[in-house]
Amino acid sequence: MTKLLLMMMRLAARLPLPVVRALGAALGWFLYAAVASRRRVVQTNLALCFPQWTPEHRRSVVRRVFVLFGQSWLDRAWLWHAPAATVRARLQIVGAFDALTGQTPTVLFAPHFMGLDAAWTALTQQLQRRFATIYSPQLNPAADAWIYQGRQRFGAPEMVARLAGVKPIVQAVRAGEPLYLLPDMNFDPSESLFVPFFGEPAATVPSLARFAKLGRAQVVPVVTTLTPAGYEVRILPPWSDFPSDNLEADTRRMNRELEAYIERDPAQYYWVHKRFKDRPEGMQSPY
Repeated sequence: MTKLLLMMMRLAARLPLPVVRALGAALGWFLYAAVASRRRVVQTNLALCFPQWTPEHRRSVVRRVFVLFGQSWLDRAWLWHAPAATVRARLQIVGAFDALTGQTPTVLFAPHFMGLDAAWTALTQQLQRRFATIYSPQLNPAADAWIYQGRQRFGAPEMVARLAGVKPIVQAVRAGEPLYLLPDMNFDPSESLFVPFFGEPAATVPSLARFAKLGRAQVVPVVTTLTPAGYEVRILPPWSDFPSDNLEADTRRMNRELEAYIERDPAQYYWVHKRFKDRPEGMQSPY
């Protein structure tokens, strides 16, 4: 089944982008209708984070989240298999290019927007630097090989296994390889701090500040938006006065900055994840 699916993705890479996006939208609508458990996750996340919305508006955003999810998932067909010129034409990098010139140690704050793989592909293809990221192996060997190869397609990036520990990651940062870091999910609660995210306590790993401090690095946000023409990848200016000597304050700031990025177009964020799965003692999971 997995091999057939991957074959279909390679075939989809040959299709015009409007056709791929139409198929992705159909996939999103199917998932919205068929996977009720995940639909409830998105509804719960949005209800907690945007309580001021009307039920009608929330339902419309939930539907758009699934459409964008389906489109971004199917877009990996052309990101990883279309000709390089096609990929480059569909990925537009804008913003603070100067932040990624030279050899300044850098940690890229790359939140889980729908275009997270598009941003990685754009940076590794279009910027003349070697990048690094942390890789979590997939349970399915065929899917794992496909994702691994896709993320290594351009720029010979360094893929550090999550279980390899901190040392190789810090070494890569200090060597001038920008670290593409996605720390905005509910990971191991034993390694997390409960800090506000849209006013709700959210288990948040403080790895952004830790890696920035250990690597003596600047933090540069990268925010990606799915557009009709492909993706826009915005490189934002480096954060000032970060990291500080207060790990919790730094992690709170990360979530505040992320909230501002999300508010520009909330449906672009990866709400299908159980962001509030773990709660402080005495609070029940909202799911």
